[in-house]
Amino acid sequence: EVQLVESGGGLVQAGGSLRLSCAASGFTRDDYAIGWFRQAPGKEREGVSCISSYDGSTYYASSVKGRFTISSDNAKNTVYLQMNNLKPEDTAVYYCAAAEGLHWVPSNVFQYDYWGQGTQVTVSS
Repeated sequence: EVQLVESGGGLVQAGGSLRLSCAASGFTRDDYAIGWFRQAPGKEREGVSCISSYDGSTYYASSVKGRFTISSDNAKNTVYLQMNNLKPEDTAVYYCAAAEGLHWVPSNVFQYDYWGQGTQVTVSS
């Protein structure tokens, strides 16, 4: 079974940076997508950024485009989310998710089958 472990969350001031890591294991296929989602208190979980192992295509939510960068290290089976110029509205629990057998990059929570435990990101103003 696919397992995902997130790390790298923390407290940072507005304008600062953080890098989240998602260590993945247990894939039975070479074609899969890994996405980063976040959920703030009282809000629905939303897609932040996703990447495809099939062709490296990516997705970014409009709210993070130009500030966040998703990347993958296939040798380490790890996906990173570099978050720059953080804003208080980026405060949320960030989750890593995976879906196998895809040749595209879904951004909807319902399209992912495996989830990590989440890591808290808090941006102070």
